[in-house]
Amino acid sequence: MTDALKRLSDEGVAIWLDDLSRKRITSGNLSELIDQQHVVGVTTNPSIFQKAISEGDGYEAQLTDLAARRVTVEEAIRMITTADVRDAADVLRPVFDATGHQDGRVSIEVDPRLAHDTTATVAEAKQLAWLVDRPNTLIKIPATKAGLPAIAEVIGRGISVNVTLIFSLERYREVMDAYLSGLETAKAAGIDLTQIHSVASFFVSRVDSEIDKRLEKIGTDQAKALKGKAAVANARLAYEAYEEVFASERWAALEKAGANKQRPLWASTGVKDPAYPATLYVAGLVAPNTVNTMPEATLEATAEQGGITGDTIRGTYVAARADLDAIAALGISYDEVVKLLEDEGVEKFEAAWNELLDSTKAELERLVPSEA
Repeated sequence: MTDALKRLSDEGVAIWLDDLSRKRITSGNLSELIDQQHVVGVTTNPSIFQKAISEGDGYEAQLTDLAARRVTVEEAIRMITTADVRDAADVLRPVFDATGHQDGRVSIEVDPRLAHDTTATVAEAKQLAWLVDRPNTLIKIPATKAGLPAIAEVIGRGISVNVTLIFSLERYREVMDAYLSGLETAKAAGIDLTQIHSVASFFVSRVDSEIDKRLEKIGTDQAKALKGKAAVANARLAYEAYEEVFASERWAALEKAGANKQRPLWASTGVKDPAYPATLYVAGLVAPNTVNTMPEATLEATAEQGGITGDTIRGTYVAARADLDAIAALGISYDEVVKLLEDEGVEKFEAAWNELLDSTKAELERLVPSEA
């Protein structure tokens, strides 16, 4: 079952699970995935927590205690989510130690309602790092315009970061610049750069979803022939940008001081169109020093269907650029699409967070002990 996943790992792709729940931890399922499916990290987001907590498995006792203390709904959510991340980090600690602190990571996201507030994002990142209190945590910060200076400041304080919601090549370069700026600040402050790690989460499937919809509307044979090509092309060109930035003189000075490269992470890798192979955004995005964070269904499909044939990114840049140029030639604006996707991404996470607030509030109210 795991030959394809082992091949993927051997090619330099770290396999992270894009899911977390308390039941997954307490049942031993997460440990099993680590032992048998080459999983070496976990990512979370507001949607994942909303689903886990709303389904309720394993949260009743903590919710009862929180209700008895009459905490606010925001505090309750933070106590619940940081507990899950802390416990998952403990499960992954052996991986963290065995990989020289590169993997064995668990990500937790700042409140998505703060996505356009730099100061509040920094404060929230510091608070989350303190609350989880595990060295193998990554604090997720969205790559909005307000997020960029927050990323630089948080990295500069020595906190490891997972930059999320990256859709465009221009924004990705800004993210890498923010990372290097943060490292330079940390270096000047005497912080040990070897202890700072980061990944840049470049979203994949949503790019195809939006561009395919526009290609379908155009409806020509030429347009239909380009369906399913934009997302992989975009991600491959992101890897080209990564290679350029981390071959620069600026990076060389930081690397000499012990800094770690910010790895590209392929996010949103579950296919949205059932006509596409379930492994499209795995097999098509294989290259050294990357991360692929997968929903469990994608992980299982990769294990069962294989199709891992080696590096599928390097050497494809000319073809990838040609695909995006052909799409642009049909009148589809790349800049418009990526801006829309970023805005929608923030909105979706904020909506999930608000749903989580509402459902948790209802549970707390139900469990508040009656007055004696």
